[in-house]
Amino acid sequence: MIRLALFASGSGTNVEQIAEYFQSNSEVRVEVVVVNKVDAFVRQRAAKLGIEDVYFNREDFYQSDKVLDCLIKRRIDWIVLAGFLWLVPQSLLSRYESKIINIHPALLPNYGGKGMYGHYVHEAVVANHETKTGITIHLVNKDYDKGKILFQAICNISEQDTANDVADRIHLLEKEHFPKVIAATIL
Repeated sequence: MIRLALFASGSGTNVEQIAEYFQSNSEVRVEVVVVNKVDAFVRQRAAKLGIEDVYFNREDFYQSDKVLDCLIKRRIDWIVLAGFLWLVPQSLLSRYESKIINIHPALLPNYGGKGMYGHYVHEAVVANHETKTGITIHLVNKDYDKGKILFQAICNISEQDTANDVADRIHLLEKEHFPKVIAATIL
């Protein structure tokens, strides 16, 4: 059995989609949801799905082995960043080398890096009059959004599109592809 830890910072729509995708898969189990915001809505989603959630603050994450110990205790095989906004520390990168997957709401290498997440990405894409955008699913390394690309999906943008329009298209791509790419990568 492959055990997943899903890391999230926000509402948890990707967590919910991933958990539901693997619910009936006997080879993969979502073991825990790791959150870095005590009031993140993803905690309610995890509870509804019957998945334990664990909260860690910045000090726990960067200046202790608490997160790593939590993952080792649960025999986690893979980490999936599903809307998690912190840079992964070296202790996790070393233990889970080439076993941490992230999704980014743009076609990397464009619109990546520190501070480029969520609506900030969509606003930048629209402001630069891009005609295409999409999602990138990649492995995580020590730099924001610079790990090996596993998959990209593209959608078109018209001159009339707002950042909200782009966000809606990106969410559809995430829903369609993220769980499938995770499965193809870990199985």
